[in-house]
Amino acid sequence: MEVGAADFERSLPSLRGRVRRAVFLAFDMEFTGLYSASLQNDKLSSGSVPSLFDSPMERYLKAKQSVQHFTVTQLGLAIFSNESSNKYVVHSYNFFLFPSTWGVTDVEFTLSASSIQFLSHYGFDYNKFLKDGIPYMNEAQEKILHQYLLEGSRKVSSALDRDALKKAIDEVTCWIAAAEEEETMILQDLSGYQVLEVQLVLRHALRNVWTQPLGIKKVMVKKVSPQRRRLLENSPDDCCQKELILRSARGFTNLFQILVQAKKPLVGHNMLMDLMHLHDKFYKPLPESYEEFKGNIHNLFPVLIDTKTVTKSIWKKCQFPLRSSLLEVYAVLCSNLNPKDSMCPKIALASECSRYAEKKSPHEAGYDAFLCGSVLLKSAHLLLCTSTDGALEADPCFPQYLSVLAEYLNKVNFIRGGVSSINFSGEDVPCHHPPLLVVHVRGWPGLNERQIYQEFKALCRFDVRRLSKNQFLLLSNKFKQVRLVLRDYKHHPHLRVSVYGHWRHSPGVNCLLQVSGVVALWSVLAFVLGGATCCLF
Repeated sequence: MEVGAADFERSLPSLRGRVRRAVFLAFDMEFTGLYSASLQNDKLSSGSVPSLFDSPMERYLKAKQSVQHFTVTQLGLAIFSNESSNKYVVHSYNFFLFPSTWGVTDVEFTLSASSIQFLSHYGFDYNKFLKDGIPYMNEAQEKILHQYLLEGSRKVSSALDRDALKKAIDEVTCWIAAAEEEETMILQDLSGYQVLEVQLVLRHALRNVWTQPLGIKKVMVKKVSPQRRRLLENSPDDCCQKELILRSARGFTNLFQILVQAKKPLVGHNMLMDLMHLHDKFYKPLPESYEEFKGNIHNLFPVLIDTKTVTKSIWKKCQFPLRSSLLEVYAVLCSNLNPKDSMCPKIALASECSRYAEKKSPHEAGYDAFLCGSVLLKSAHLLLCTSTDGALEADPCFPQYLSVLAEYLNKVNFIRGGVSSINFSGEDVPCHHPPLLVVHVRGWPGLNERQIYQEFKALCRFDVRRLSKNQFLLLSNKFKQVRLVLRDYKHHPHLRVSVYGHWRHSPGVNCLLQVSGVVALWSVLAFVLGGATCCLF
């Protein structure tokens, strides 16, 4: 079900009720880009691209730069309600989002050509994103807007808004001179927050008018007496009251706050970037501290489940064929490779979301959110059957599924890095990589990381990091690749490859040993020369 700015406000009450009744929520997001090219340089291990060398803190700081450059185009929310013990009804929503531009707020964001092309290939509607995107803001932006409203400022955010305001004021000024009391006129073709800005400016400039919005693109202007104006200003339904303006400007953030208050299990797939965007766009700007970010997310959503973390483990145990995309994983779990039984969870889309049952819509956020929640239920049921040897006595309930998923809770998949997952409720556990290799370069001056990467690329995939002027580190996540390189580069004329040893290759240790050697040499010389001097006397 698609929801834009035009119908978001009236959808909010039913959304609130469904979230409260849900057993869990699944979500997905689409962005204007993932990794910023402007943050890259010639070093493959630098910039914002993930690397096997990354610690969780390093990866967080890299991703933080990208999150601040890009914005969210679409957020999918699938609300799973448990109608009976093993039947789940899904209301899946597809929200188009666009940053709030009200008053002094004017957000800049980057578009990645490859991401735009990718989403366009899957039918993403950029007109809906730009023209009907639901506004949103984080707490820092809301504070600025609140101050703006308290000061009674009438500064507008763009030349386009200034032109619309000037046109509206000219129309009303010409009309009001000849108008009678209680006579009205309609201002047409306003968009977004121009509807509110026009009303605030007109009310401030003309004490004998009253304004009222008509839909989302029109404003009714009425000529009134000063006494009537005072009565209308005290009306609790006046849309120009500061609290109502703030609520309208918050937009999707109002729903985000409902999700936070509900404290339902939140399910995603490869969800680290999604969580970072949730924090940055709807809560607070991302902090510098990785641990603070983890703590904030855990306070907002105490139960996180990443289906990528869950399915990675299941695929190893069940030896399913390797699949990378969420749609492919869903297809395997729905196939004959995953035997069905009468107690399998039955998942039904609500009637207003039935098009997802009729047609696949990959990379549409609402559809991917539905897939994500379905993969969770099917995976949890498979784990439960495995743990009980298939001896289930009654239809499983969702708490049983949560129990069997206990080892995966709050562990979010970490792509190519120093840990396999980020633990939002505890310490991150390092993962076991193949041994680190060191390449010593001889007779090949000026070699850089990119050239080293290209040299080994044909044989295997390594991440590269410079160790010293003539030495580079290679790190892979496949033991077979390490063995191949050690074998094939045994007699290379310019590159000597060996297993990294800290005491042998570390620049810090080598420097310390050199300093120690110099100190020892001077000590010996001092001893010898001192002894020789004593002999002379």
